[in-house]
Amino acid sequence: MERQETINKMCTERYLRLLAGIVVLISLALGLMVNQNWFILTALVGVNLLQSAFTNWCPAKALLEKMGTKSDPACNTHH
Repeated sequence: MERQETINKMCTERYLRLLAGIVVLISLALGLMVNQNWFILTALVGVNLLQSAFTNWCPAKALLEKMGTKSDPACNTHH
């Protein structure tokens, strides 16, 4: 039961992954169907993910935390 609660709990880290995935998929779709300039947004998300891997800082994470999401170590553990 504890594992199920951890899976269902949304924390800053999970919201961040969700947001990045959504932005990438939407920008890819827009780039294919509307205008290729949308691929720039896809690239910016990738660059942001790379820099956050080295600096441990992400503008979206800061925004999510200001919106009240909580960081939870349980979100980052794998059982």
